[in-house]
Amino acid sequence: MQISSVNDVKIYNLSHGKSLPEWLSDRKKRALQKKDVDIQRRIELIQDFEMPTVCTSIKVSRDGQFILAAGTYKPRIRCYDTYQLSLKFERCLDSDVVAFDILSDDYSKLVFLHCNRYVEFHSQHGHYYKTRIPKFGRDFAYHYPSCDLYFVGASSEIFRLNLEQGRFLNSLQTDAVEHNVCDINPVHQLLASGTAEGKVECWDPRVRSRVGMLDCALSSVTEGAEVEGLPSVSALKFNGSLTMAVGTSTGQVLLYDLRSSHPLLVKDHYYGLPIKSVNFQDHLDLVLTADSKIIKIWNKDTGKVFSSIEPQTNINDVCIYPGSGMLFTANEDPKMNTFYIPALGPAPRWCSFLDNLTEELEESPESTVYDDYKFVTRKDLENLGLSHLVGSSLLRAYMHGFFMDIRLYHKVKTMANPFAYDEYRKDKIRQKIEESRAQRVQIKKLPKVNKGLALKLMEEGDDEGELSARKKKGKALPSILSDERFQVMFENPDYQVEEQSEEFRLLNPIVSKVGQKRRKKLRLLAKQAIDSEKTEPDQEEEEPEGRGSSDESSDDDKSWVDEVREQRRLIYEEGRDRRRQERKQQDRNTTLLDQDSTQNQAQGRKPGQQPRFFQIKAGEEFRSFGDVSRKQKLQKASLEERLKLEERSGTVNVADTAVGSKQLTFTLKKSEQQQRQQQAERDHHEERKKLRRSAGHLSIHTWLALLSPALALLKWEEVLCNSPRPPP
Repeated sequence: MQISSVNDVKIYNLSHGKSLPEWLSDRKKRALQKKDVDIQRRIELIQDFEMPTVCTSIKVSRDGQFILAAGTYKPRIRCYDTYQLSLKFERCLDSDVVAFDILSDDYSKLVFLHCNRYVEFHSQHGHYYKTRIPKFGRDFAYHYPSCDLYFVGASSEIFRLNLEQGRFLNSLQTDAVEHNVCDINPVHQLLASGTAEGKVECWDPRVRSRVGMLDCALSSVTEGAEVEGLPSVSALKFNGSLTMAVGTSTGQVLLYDLRSSHPLLVKDHYYGLPIKSVNFQDHLDLVLTADSKIIKIWNKDTGKVFSSIEPQTNINDVCIYPGSGMLFTANEDPKMNTFYIPALGPAPRWCSFLDNLTEELEESPESTVYDDYKFVTRKDLENLGLSHLVGSSLLRAYMHGFFMDIRLYHKVKTMANPFAYDEYRKDKIRQKIEESRAQRVQIKKLPKVNKGLALKLMEEGDDEGELSARKKKGKALPSILSDERFQVMFENPDYQVEEQSEEFRLLNPIVSKVGQKRRKKLRLLAKQAIDSEKTEPDQEEEEPEGRGSSDESSDDDKSWVDEVREQRRLIYEEGRDRRRQERKQQDRNTTLLDQDSTQNQAQGRKPGQQPRFFQIKAGEEFRSFGDVSRKQKLQKASLEERLKLEERSGTVNVADTAVGSKQLTFTLKKSEQQQRQQQAERDHHEERKKLRRSAGHLSIHTWLALLSPALALLKWEEVLCNSPRPPP
């Protein structure tokens, strides 16, 4: 719920707050309500009080129990039951609804005027009957005594459809070209129709003749108002037997007494937007008028503003709940707004708890911001020389500053800066001079980054400007140079286009031909910027006679293909040369800078001799200078010498086999797990060696005593082996 205050009138927006999606489960909804403070504070007065996309019109039944709203997309009508605070039913329609009305006290009899000239009747169970009117309709009104429906629209006639007889009656012929709105006085049943020419025609349904006409277009023009066109009547509403309010397409509301042709009061919204809705509040003699931006509430006798409501989205229709201070709005938004103004009346009985809620909120008032006050900080007060007013009744402390009366602020501002008008006048003169200078011949200034691209864009912009000037129809598109989104591309050096890169050369094969001409023009513009001399623009060369555009395009295609092939060949050669140079550089880095460096290193440097540094290839381990020289000799040796050297070292074994005479022996590198296992075994053996007891302290007799059983056993085995075997 959102609370606002305009002219000390509290306005409660009951629809303000976050809305939960329908596809969320009840468990997730409860979890969100516990966590999110905004969801906890929101008030869902009527469940699912919204449309899928847009709500076009909204009405309340005469018994006050049902609220009906028409919207899109898809076209549909929704009925809400206020006693249950929920949606009662929803019916989809074939086309968009222009206007609808409730003929009965509840929702049992409904009439819909569609945008395709169809008139659809609904009963309590649903669709009942459909018919069609001759012209496109814009509004209709129901005459209860005769059961006639009066339709107005894009025609000079007012069509009559009698619901008792079920047929069309003779239409009313008017002097207008088109009609926008119509209404019937509930007291004496006078029919009024608002025309596109800004007139209101009044008809008596009993005799079917016109009884009067009002010219509202001339009366709506006030002193100092700027009129761009003829105002047409966009809204019409009766109040009682003599009062009628007329809303125009230019944002004025005229209040008439039917006994006079001049308006009693003219109220201007000052937005220049058509008036969408007009409603009366009889209890306080107030008028509620709404355009697509704001709802204004003002006194019908004096025209003094009572309050105003400005929703976040555009307004399509406004409906007041009878006998209360609640009103509903149909917006260009899925959610339909509900506003409650306690100053207009009490809350309806089906939501009487709102009165208790607003009373509790009024007990703890919050600081409000008013339109006639100016917020200033302490630094602003020092600049204006009003620091001595801190603590007085002229300043009201709020947050990090103060509120002061706007009239006092303007008066002090004028006294503190008496030359403000002179500065304003100088600024205006400077702007006029700059506008006149813009018509002169200007020097083109190129940015520091991407000068070639900027020049190309300038040339294309000039070509587009000449083309649009010749056609005299379309407007030239804005240039990238003047677009703030691409401004960094011409200021940051990181966005510099690399014309020598491989991608650029392949994607832009014609850049070599255009480059010379562009560089020439760059030099010309640079000289022009230095000397500040005016140069004549280059004239475009005309197409030579005797040569068609098709021949030129075919030649361009051939040159494009040749250029691509040439660029590919050049890129390949440059890459090959670059790789060759890299290999040579690597070999050169691995060579010794001096052949006698090893001797000098072994003998030591002389005093004052600078140390020499050597670079090793990436991935190689430095062992000694002799190893480096040995590798260099090995690289220069032939294949036969390398094989012999490897055979002597044992790396290569030569053997004659069926598949060849060369064999290569190698050892597999052990894994980390195997290395850890071998290291653990070695550690275990070392530990056992430390724990083994020495036998050096034993004497010879002890050794003989220990070995005597073993010697006796060996002697006995020898005797058995030498003894003769018995005969078999």
